Amino acid sequence: MKFRPNRNGINSLMKTPAVGQEVRRIAGRIAAAAAGPEGDFRTDSALGSRRWRAAVIGNYNFPKSGGHAGSRRDLLRGLDGAHGE
Repeated sequence: MKFRPNRNGINSLMKTPAVGQEVRRIAGRIAAAAAGPEGDFRTDSALGSRRWRAAVIGNYNFPKSGGHAGSRRDLLRGLDGAHGE
C-alpha cells in the first residue's frame, strides 16, 4: 500500500487562523533576532489562495547595517537565531 497524503486536508489546514498566528509568530522572532539592539526590521503576513505567508522586511538604508549586504547578513543571523525555542 502506497502512502497518499490527504492534499485537501493539508491545504485546508494551511489556511487556518492558528497556522496564520504561528507564521506571524515565527516571522516576528526572525525580525527580532535580525534586528538585534540597533536594527530596524518589520514583518508582513497575508493569507494567500493556498496558505499563509509572511515576510521579514529590513531597512536597507539603515546606516549601521552596511546597506544591502549588511541587511542580508542581519536577516541570515535572524534565521539562525529564530529557530531555537
